[in-house]
Amino acid sequence: MVYGSDGTGDEEPLFRPYAVTGGRSEPRYHLAMETLISSMSIPDDEMALLTPEQEAIMTLCRSFRSVAEISALLRVPLGVARVVVADMADEGLVRLHQPRLNQGQPDMNMLERVLSGLRRL
Repeated sequence: MVYGSDGTGDEEPLFRPYAVTGGRSEPRYHLAMETLISSMSIPDDEMALLTPEQEAIMTLCRSFRSVAEISALLRVPLGVARVVVADMADEGLVRLHQPRLNQGQPDMNMLERVLSGLRRL
């Protein structure tokens, strides 16, 4: 995300977060906050066409990150992160690794990765 300084050392967004999503607060489909995201490899010339928000997410998600981590690291509301990530998935920029909670047992591997990511915050 693009940040500016107000002179106090605190960084604030230079835009209203929901302007990035066109005012949408919900993604086109359900995206749990523990969903892991990884970025796809794209050529440099295509990377230059990304918005600053997309570029930041692509960089963060070179290693697996949860939607909650993306939201926290970019200092945007969770709803904004969900919308931008879902849009990027539709464009083939990122891969979603959805938890399979409907099968009865949570994926322990996924839970350990999320916990590890949260500890790094």
